[in-house]
Amino acid sequence: MTSVITGDIIKSRTINNPKLWLETLKDALSTLEEDNSLWEIYRGDGFQIEIKNVQKSFEAALYLKACIKTIKGLDVRLSIGIGSKTYQGENVTESQGEAFQNSGETLETLKKSKQNLKITTSNKLLDEELNLYFKLAIWIMDRWTVNQAEMVKLSLENPKALQEDLGKILGINQNTVSRRQKRANLDDILDLNTMYQQKIKQVI
Repeated sequence: MTSVITGDIIKSRTINNPKLWLETLKDALSTLEEDNSLWEIYRGDGFQIEIKNVQKSFEAALYLKACIKTIKGLDVRLSIGIGSKTYQGENVTESQGEAFQNSGETLETLKKSKQNLKITTSNKLLDEELNLYFKLAIWIMDRWTVNQAEMVKLSLENPKALQEDLGKILGINQNTVSRRQKRANLDDILDLNTMYQQKIKQVI
């Protein structure tokens, strides 16, 4: 059992210097998975990553979202697929199995529905429940400002850091850190992640 995130960058062609978002995406993927055979960027602005720890798959999607939204004008569409892995390819896009199929097919439905986050597992009732939560959460996440996205990214990278510590990294005071976290609804999103980790045990 594994999880796969497939995604593409929204409005990537509006950025004159594609290296800007490309380097950001590469850094995000390599932070999530050091083994670069488990992630790949393809077709210009599409990408895929295998997250072997299934319970970490929503957090990984959250991190990718935050990283891309640190670039003004850009967003990302993400699909999470969970299931079996039947073949290990030389790179992630050559690997096969239910998780890869679920993730890839779900991304195509996202493009049509104009929704930016969805999950597909073997449990349809669980999918319906989680996707309802995601639909509400993504409404918040799609509206993150650059500063809010930067704060979410940094908070995920330093989960045990105090607000004062995060402020020192960014060169801002603790009150500003608190304000940005609240406006990003970070506590609510992290509560959703905790619930996700419990719910997803139904399929692993």
